Amino acid sequence: MADFYAVLSVERTATDEEIKKSYRKLAMENHPDRNNGAKEAEERFKEISEAYDVLRDPQKRAAYDRYGEAGLRGGGGAGFHHVDLSEALGIFMRDFGGFGGLDELFGQRGGGASNGPRAGADLKLNVPLTLAEVASGVEKKVVVKLLDPCDRCTGTGAEPGSKSQTCTTCAGIGEVRRAQRSFFGQFVTVAPCPTCKGEGRIIQSPCKKCRGDGRVRGDHEVSVQIPAGVATGQYMTLRGVGNAGSRGGPRGDIHVLFDVADDPRFERHGEDLYTELLVTYPQLALGTELSVPTVANHITLDMPAGTQSGHVFHLRGKGLPRVNAGGTGDLHVRVQLWTPDRVTEEEKDLLGRLAELQPGIPQDERGKGFWAKMKEALGA
Repeated sequence: MADFYAVLSVERTATDEEIKKSYRKLAMENHPDRNNGAKEAEERFKEISEAYDVLRDPQKRAAYDRYGEAGLRGGGGAGFHHVDLSEALGIFMRDFGGFGGLDELFGQRGGGASNGPRAGADLKLNVPLTLAEVASGVEKKVVVKLLDPCDRCTGTGAEPGSKSQTCTTCAGIGEVRRAQRSFFGQFVTVAPCPTCKGEGRIIQSPCKKCRGDGRVRGDHEVSVQIPAGVATGQYMTLRGVGNAGSRGGPRGDIHVLFDVADDPRFERHGEDLYTELLVTYPQLALGTELSVPTVANHITLDMPAGTQSGHVFHLRGKGLPRVNAGGTGDLHVRVQLWTPDRVTEEEKDLLGRLAELQPGIPQDERGKGFWAKMKEALGA
């Protein structure tokens, strides 16, 4: 069993802020998109995300500190399991998925001064989804505005018939160095050239169409094949289809962020769905067939006679697909007794007769239900 504190390189007395800071640093270093999908980095990313998800939660951390991983499987972290890649990415996006976090993760492209072609800036794209689309996977076509190489100057930024010249300030390097002396000695600062803005060349006659940038903005239809099972906050990266780079540089990426709309019929937990059905007392007592909604349609549930209000039926494989993995989650159906606001005279007579036949709950039934619920609450 892994030591979660050692995994995150923190002491057992570490504060929440120290745990968060360490995880953020390690996650940035081992993120699959920063390591070209390397399997070793992916496994490390899952491991540190799992450790962070436990230690960031006071209840889970207390259970882990006292009993180790066994404590998580008992009560303090009910439902604990080793995370897969999609869950690890979800943990990362949940706490660091703001545009600032993504900028740090993906925004290093083309950074630093250079007189060579630089890759285009990445683009973030929000894609709204319904639960039905998540259940089956869907192809989305989205129109976005992207920078394309200028067709007038072929991306050079110079008016046809003219050429760019080497910057005399930085001698074409794209950066300037300044040496300064201080009490502690001499130190050198490096900064992009203020004359050519880090490009190393000066355009004397800018292109009239793109005004010297070498790129113009145009509409593009981007096709996104979204796999089944994704959740809000998760994302996928489309490589090399973003903005064109300056001076003939390669295109950047498009990061597609998923935004799944709530479905009022269900509560979602990962790939599992939860729903509630209201039923009448005769249906509970006598049993009946219930029409249960799924994401795509309805299925029939045989509710046996004597079912108690609050009972949960577990329908295996009727939930959502596991993203980029095999298997499907479950649909959990809770039945609850419906009490009418008003009753007719006939119904009142029938209920009165029933009250005479059932003046109270049998003692053995009441005791059995109480202790069963207590054991369930205590995780026994």
